[in-house]
Amino acid sequence: MQEIERKFLVTSLAGISEAYAEAKIAQGYLNRNPERTVRVRIKNDKGYLTIKGKSDATGTTRFEWEKEIQLHEAEALLLLCEKGVIEKTRYAIQKGTHVFELDVFEGANKGLVVAEIELTTADENFEKPSWLGEEVTHDERYYNAYLSEKPFTEW
Repeated sequence: MQEIERKFLVTSLAGISEAYAEAKIAQGYLNRNPERTVRVRIKNDKGYLTIKGKSDATGTTRFEWEKEIQLHEAEALLLLCEKGVIEKTRYAIQKGTHVFELDVFEGANKGLVVAEIELTTADENFEKPSWLGEEVTHDERYYNAYLSEKPFTEW
């Protein structure tokens, strides 16, 4: 139940043409406490409840628990969330043996495009696509919980 993830800015949308999957996502936070966040997500026609722990010093590793829930439950919980629902389209892109999730944000975070990769170990090597920009794993401003409270368009 540990997530090891690195996050990067995206320099171009060229990778979208390589995507093998696409999903519309709406997500909100029942709790944005830095020690633990509780997130409700609707991804296409499925609902999820996720609890994430505090990240380590590098921002790479943290506890994550996720459970699929009924869509109507997720819709009801989303109404209870703190202000600032995140809207984005996620594209899954295979590069070598890894999958990048490229998020194109909408609404109050329009203009932000971020790619994430989940790894087995924090120092694992992976193929970096040409559209991958600066690493922002350590920068809390790019965490979705932060973006829901302080949107990218207000920076």
